[in-house]
Amino acid sequence: MGESNRQTSERARGTVPRVWLLIGHKPGDNAQVRELARATGWPCEEKRVVVRPEWETAKPRIRPSLSHVDLARSDALAAPWPELVIASGRRLACVALWLKRASGGATRIVMVGMPRHRRGEFDLMVVASHYVVAPGRNVALHDLPLLRIDAAAIERASAAWRPRFAVLARPITALMLGGPTGGLRFDLAAARTLLEAARADAARSGGALYVTTSRRTPKPIVEWLERARADGEVLHVFDAAAPPETNPYHALLGLAEHFIVTTDSLSMMVEVARLGKSLAIFPLDNDEGPVERTLERLGLLRPLEPRRDPIPAGGWISRTLYRLGLPIHSRDLSAIPRRLVERGLACWLGDPRVAPSAGADDEVERVAERVRALVAADPCPAKQPG
Repeated sequence: MGESNRQTSERARGTVPRVWLLIGHKPGDNAQVRELARATGWPCEEKRVVVRPEWETAKPRIRPSLSHVDLARSDALAAPWPELVIASGRRLACVALWLKRASGGATRIVMVGMPRHRRGEFDLMVVASHYVVAPGRNVALHDLPLLRIDAAAIERASAAWRPRFAVLARPITALMLGGPTGGLRFDLAAARTLLEAARADAARSGGALYVTTSRRTPKPIVEWLERARADGEVLHVFDAAAPPETNPYHALLGLAEHFIVTTDSLSMMVEVARLGKSLAIFPLDNDEGPVERTLERLGLLRPLEPRRDPIPAGGWISRTLYRLGLPIHSRDLSAIPRRLVERGLACWLGDPRVAPSAGADDEVERVAERVRALVAADPCPAKQPG
């Protein structure tokens, strides 16, 4: 692919920065990092970071550190240091801060998302509407997560999978399952309710139901789905060790007519919306503990309704404080699905489907301009050893 006029001009001036993308184990985070990098127009080098097994679910304290990184399985992090690092997530925030310290403070950090701590040490935080944050000099606010569909990948997958899809009754309804995460409950009871509603939705359109699980879908739910599969339904079980071409995700994006997605799966919801396809959202309830249930039973707290209420991240204390009238200070776990419904890009599962739109508008270019301005304000290269 040829260079843009801006990139050619920057190369002539010697101002094209060295850019590293920190790539972790979360596909949604990686997709946003790559999309923002693409929009800058600069060449980038990906650095794959693998965390130690004990840190795959545990969350390290945000600080300049590689102590949670499996260095033997990760790409080398060594000089010459980058002028710019783009990353997402707590684990990679620690790596980005370490790189900034290693470069003598010259490496600039762009974080997709909002770290809980040390926010002043990040040069730019790219924050979607499900984060609650005040505007600031190092904050770039936008509406939906920065995700762009890989049209070429969809076309290739559609061509490869079309013969297998040809035997399915049309229209195809794709049910894409996520899993429990950060305060949202997805247990067997929720899975049963979801599958019943999805079958009813597919029956109204008269086509086949194609069910896919994800990395987060709990094993008991997967096993139950395998037992509950009905004639005419297709179930694909996610396997992290399987070759990518065996995953029908991109083929479904190209060949399915309707989609049902759980609210924990921000990436899948936004990707379907950006395609302008028919999208129904299944709202997961907050993961209530015994204290909340007792207070609700006594009438001291009202239950949260995910179609209507914000669901604060941070556990039962944050949810209780919100219901007592105090503001949210972290993430709103139901903000993105509510926003998609408000904008007419989706409906709640069970409600009348909305007509497919032209797709969600794309804010990535505006955010990329903030990144380019950040580097242009201090174009000197990162300090290298020696």
